[in-house]
Amino acid sequence: MTMKRDDCLKALARQRTGEIVVAVYKAAQEWIQIAPHPLNYTFTGAMGQGSSHGLGLALGRPDKRVVVLDGDGSLLMNLGTLVTIANAAPKNFVHCVLENGTYETNGAVPIPGAGKISFSAFARAAGYPKTYAISSLEEWERELGTILHEPGPILVDLKVEPAGKYAEDFPRLYDLKHREAFGRALRESR
Repeated sequence: MTMKRDDCLKALARQRTGEIVVAVYKAAQEWIQIAPHPLNYTFTGAMGQGSSHGLGLALGRPDKRVVVLDGDGSLLMNLGTLVTIANAAPKNFVHCVLENGTYETNGAVPIPGAGKISFSAFARAAGYPKTYAISSLEEWERELGTILHEPGPILVDLKVEPAGKYAEDFPRLYDLKHREAFGRALRESR
């Protein structure tokens, strides 16, 4: 069983209460349409770096909850970040991996070990104190309130289907205005 990524993001948007959301690649393109907010930190072009950027924000702003919307292919590019995050142990860090079994940005090429590897197991082995593996929208909606309030770091492996063509209509994220708005919002949220 899998979910549609945009349904997962819409559920998160309904329960968002001012968290910094770090979103990369396809999730970022959908997120800025679903949940526009000055505390959205979105980017492409640095595959594997979403969790590292999120960690820096969580450490720099321990007063703000940080939710990372990572891709499975992206996380595979930087698995070492799991150990770094677990070692730093930010209590305000939620790491969501949108697992669809592909490098979606690169044409939906299958990731190595698709369907065989466990991102939750990787995170537990790295030292994350709490992990979830969620494959239904009902379970995600039921657990989300707890996930957004319990101490981290937490990894949530969300089993989603590849977006396919519907994600192609979203805008690119290279606009400097997004970065400037994020910086202003971060300064003003103290």
